[in-house]
Amino acid sequence: MKTQKLLLFFTAFLLFGAVSLQADKKAEPWIKALLVTGGCCHDYNQQREILPAAVDLKSKLKVEWTIYHQRTSKGNRKLALYNNPDWADGYDVVVHNECFANIPSGNEAFVENILRPHRDGVPAVLVHCSMHSYRTGENREAWWEFCGLYTQRHDKRYPFEVELVAPEHEAIKGMTNWKTPQGELYLIKKTYPTMTPLAQSRAEKDGQFHTNIWVNEYGPKKTRVFATTIGHHNETMLQDEYMEMFTRGLLWAIGKPVAENINTTK
Repeated sequence: MKTQKLLLFFTAFLLFGAVSLQADKKAEPWIKALLVTGGCCHDYNQQREILPAAVDLKSKLKVEWTIYHQRTSKGNRKLALYNNPDWADGYDVVVHNECFANIPSGNEAFVENILRPHRDGVPAVLVHCSMHSYRTGENREAWWEFCGLYTQRHDKRYPFEVELVAPEHEAIKGMTNWKTPQGELYLIKKTYPTMTPLAQSRAEKDGQFHTNIWVNEYGPKKTRVFATTIGHHNETMLQDEYMEMFTRGLLWAIGKPVAENINTTK
């Protein structure tokens, strides 16, 4: 009789524990992500849908997306969002997928307004032409330091092999090399000591390897920045490998354990 009571007690304890764990898991707050997109030369109408959908598919953690899309094909527009010094308040991460490469000199204060929240600790994910944005003016190097590298131009368009150079890094551990269906490889001119290359591809133009996936520690707080210059074509973004890579980068940037929160099933 005593044994039966003990069994009933432990069964109830285990059931209660399981229910409590399940409740805790359900109660975990959603990640609040801001996607800033728009500008020149890319299909941002589609990409604003592709990137959040990729995370919804590949992340085991739920993400609440806010999308700010500047509907323009001009590369010299200034996003009204960035005029507000508190534009990034309340977000766990900001994804920059924008192309404003022709912002003229004299807008240093505007660019500083973009950088300040990240320097103060808001993580970032940078995609493709974000690396070519805000590259003029007296403080252009401030943007490059945020990105972790400097790139001014790209090679012609062709598919390329993505070769992992740091396969044990948490952000990409478990991934393997892959080939993009289309591509626009950015040519890297300078890297900063705060960045760590994760992958590279060989350029047809000069035969050299150029970093195209990396992480960066930005500013005094060493804010996490995950970045990739891959992503000109929608077809590339829709690749399973790309969607996984992007989602891993977002999870890493906000400090979530990547391996236990990534869904690798196709």
